[in-house]
Amino acid sequence: MGRLAVVGGHTVLDFTLGDVLGTASRERRIPVPGGPVIVDAGSVVFLQRHQQPDYVPANRLDHHAYAAALTAAGCDRVLAVGSCGGLRPSLPTGTTLVPDDFIAFSAQPDSRFVDERALTVPGFTPEWRARVLASWTAHAPTPPVDGGVYWQTRGPRFETPAEVRMIAAFADVVGMTIGSECVACCERGLAYAAVCVVDNLANGLGESRLTVEEFETGKAANVAALTATLREVVPELAR
Repeated sequence: MGRLAVVGGHTVLDFTLGDVLGTASRERRIPVPGGPVIVDAGSVVFLQRHQQPDYVPANRLDHHAYAAALTAAGCDRVLAVGSCGGLRPSLPTGTTLVPDDFIAFSAQPDSRFVDERALTVPGFTPEWRARVLASWTAHAPTPPVDGGVYWQTRGPRFETPAEVRMIAAFADVVGMTIGSECVACCERGLAYAAVCVVDNLANGLGESRLTVEEFETGKAANVAALTATLREVVPELAR
């Protein structure tokens, strides 16, 4: 079995593997075109998609480079953590959701292939997703929502209230990374599953228009519970 890759988003922007594993780790840059910095802790590799080492906005992420780097580091499965907006009041700030499908019309990365290998059927890896869901359910203070549709926008701006009303007819949460990342990882043969953390209600669903400050407040409120859950889940999934 290969190694576990944990890919983090905004909610764990300042996350370190030491916070979770309590073991030594080292940073290294993977020598692939556009290769990112990863944190290597033996059985687990951590990649912060937005901090390389400076902040990288969602629309400038090189998902294929990241997937290539994780493959080169010996990973065979990915636990992705994604910050998202809830598209209905029943998914308030603090909710975690393990999606089982996504929509990414305008944000899909081009395939790295230029032949028939580009014809793929995208999606989360069912067996790996089931294992992630079971582990998260066993250890999280509040069980995650099992299933739901993630709608990926291009970003980095948030959506307008009108866009949210349209998106909410077809999806449960909205974010800027998971669909593209899933496609790139699956092209490399990496099993892929995601845990989405609702850091805010999507724009127009709250009592007032969404602000960046509201997003940051929700994100900060979720960090402690998320880190505590990862402390239990990551060693279990690394085995």
